[in-house]
Amino acid sequence: MARFSVIDGIPALIPGPGVANGPVSVGDLTAVGEATIFNAPTVRHGLSTDVPADVTDTELLLRVYNERGLAGIAQVEGMFAMAVIDGHDLVLIRDHVGARTAFYARTARGWDVSTSIRDLAGRPGCDHGLNVRAVRSFLTFAYLPGAETFFRGVAEALPGRALRLRPDGAVVEDTFWEPVEVDDPRDAHHHMLGLREQLEEAVVRRLPAAEPVGVLLSGGVDSSLVTALAAKLHDHPVTTYSIAFDTDAPNELGYSGLVAAHCGVDQHVLTVPGDAVASRMAETVALLDCPVGDPLTVPNLMLAEAATAHGHSVILNGEGGDPVFGGPKNLPMLIFELFRRQQGTDARASAYLASYRKCLDDIPALLTADALAELRATAPPTDVLIPYLQRGAMQSLLNQLLHTNLRTKGAHHILTKVERLTAASGVEGRAPLFDRGVIDYAFTVPPKQKLYGTSEKWILKEAVRDLLPATIVDRPKSGMRVPVQQWLDGPLRELTHDVLDSRSARDRGLLNPETVRAWLRKDGALLPRHGGKLWLVLTLEMWLQSFEVGR
Repeated sequence: MARFSVIDGIPALIPGPGVANGPVSVGDLTAVGEATIFNAPTVRHGLSTDVPADVTDTELLLRVYNERGLAGIAQVEGMFAMAVIDGHDLVLIRDHVGARTAFYARTARGWDVSTSIRDLAGRPGCDHGLNVRAVRSFLTFAYLPGAETFFRGVAEALPGRALRLRPDGAVVEDTFWEPVEVDDPRDAHHHMLGLREQLEEAVVRRLPAAEPVGVLLSGGVDSSLVTALAAKLHDHPVTTYSIAFDTDAPNELGYSGLVAAHCGVDQHVLTVPGDAVASRMAETVALLDCPVGDPLTVPNLMLAEAATAHGHSVILNGEGGDPVFGGPKNLPMLIFELFRRQQGTDARASAYLASYRKCLDDIPALLTADALAELRATAPPTDVLIPYLQRGAMQSLLNQLLHTNLRTKGAHHILTKVERLTAASGVEGRAPLFDRGVIDYAFTVPPKQKLYGTSEKWILKEAVRDLLPATIVDRPKSGMRVPVQQWLDGPLRELTHDVLDSRSARDRGLLNPETVRAWLRKDGALLPRHGGKLWLVLTLEMWLQSFEVGR
């Protein structure tokens, strides 16, 4: 993983493993960044001058910006974050969907930017005090859904945006891509064919040239269709990677094994013991720029390491199917719209928050009085949702919900988690269902073809029905059954008590120690979704300790 940095207006590169490229210059522009461009031949062809074959993807991206500006960047398909010295300004550009991250801060030196929040928060003059509003957001969503971070002085660039950071401290934001709803009322057969074409192109663009590829396979329709298309379209071997746990919890191996056999690819099954989760949790949490309350983080890291050990440089995944085509929140939210008494976007946003079923209702008891007092002076947690949950680019309610999913959970949970954990393992994770062309096409499909009655992602399933067993296409979504409560009662018990009852946690004055101890005792047995809530709080405290965040 490379990390770029700009200090005092001078770009520099902080290299990660295997990275040797420094700043690049084109004309009067100088830039640093991380870029993987999937449609490089098309991008090269669109430029007026010949581009040498050996230029890096970062330089190619800079050439596009130099010649065509943000309109040219909008036509690039890839994963990128780039900082450009443009005159006296610093321009920070993040890819369309958020596969790469970019952070910025105003410090004593001026503007500092980096792809690593750990690096940026440690800069002299940066306000690295705890942002309590971010704590509330994390306890509500299990990730941070917008530009805020846990540090008061650090913000995250939003995907599909270019931020012009001016010497006087002003920030000017330009949007170069945002999905819009297009009314295309043609029949389902037309959209099945159109979507299938987009899916095939998205997978082909992400296949590594002249080498094998791995695919993370859960057995759900999203990862299964990526596996099937990779097996069909790649001219090198495909290996799938699946997870099992050393408990009696239900698993998906029957489904993933069926898909691997059906597609004629090898399957590697990684059994993750609870002891491994306990021993590697601190290390994994420390890799993330913002904590993610997903108990699959350690297994995800171990899968990426397994792919690297088998010689893969690229591993595909099925992430993106839910945010783009459907997901578990859509039906409850549509039912809420039918029966709600309160009108307006605020009521809809509040219902969306409640649908996460995390720690939103527990915050008054979970945080200390001082932390709650700080929160009262901040904006409500719904403000990040309202731009997407009102009529604008999206007219239909379903598309508003999908847009919200894409721009919150997609950009700030799914993609960032995948990127950090795969990059740390020396392999590049790529998500074909987050392809810009796939997303744009999805918002031309009539909502009734995405949610067909109560069938989620109907058009996506029909577009790939010929590739997969009916058992896979027609099975209801179940999700990975992670034995969180068994871990917390067993191999993670000592770690959980040590972290949450530590002096560091008490001295920070953030979490109410009485509530935390009651949760550790499982008082009231209490608490709905006890394991998930305790996991969320444990993840938060481990991340704060790793980054040495105080009050």
